[in-house]
Amino acid sequence: MKGAGLARRPIVATERERKAIGAIASVLDRAKPGKAQLVSPDGRHTIIPHSLYELLHQAVRQLAQGNGVTILPVTAELTTQQAANLLQVSRPFVISLMEAGRIPFHLIGTHRRVYLRDLLLYRDTRDESSRKALDRLVAEAQDLGIYDE
Repeated sequence: MKGAGLARRPIVATERERKAIGAIASVLDRAKPGKAQLVSPDGRHTIIPHSLYELLHQAVRQLAQGNGVTILPVTAELTTQQAANLLQVSRPFVISLMEAGRIPFHLIGTHRRVYLRDLLLYRDTRDESSRKALDRLVAEAQDLGIYDE
């Protein structure tokens, strides 16, 4: 199944569907994970597990906003261009990160591939580092009286 999800087109709700999805989003916003249930046509109730609830909630929010949604397993293999698109950087920059050992990759023939899980870990680490640096700059500016709350 490697890369299978990458070829799929995003699921996009029609304008008419978005109204119904908006109503579902409102219900999910109020529901508590581990308490939300699915009701089958024959009336059986099944509690939605927390992981599925989170996935459903995120997908519903995106669809309600008119965004397309694609579900990929974390084991999906991405090309360097797909990785660059996800990180919103250039392909040569992604390759330099890979060659520097900052993003693990493997070769398929002569082509670099990265697992989605590794790319997401890099992105989350990068974003957390940026947030910490920004917090330090704000604290320094406050200490200097440059920035007041």
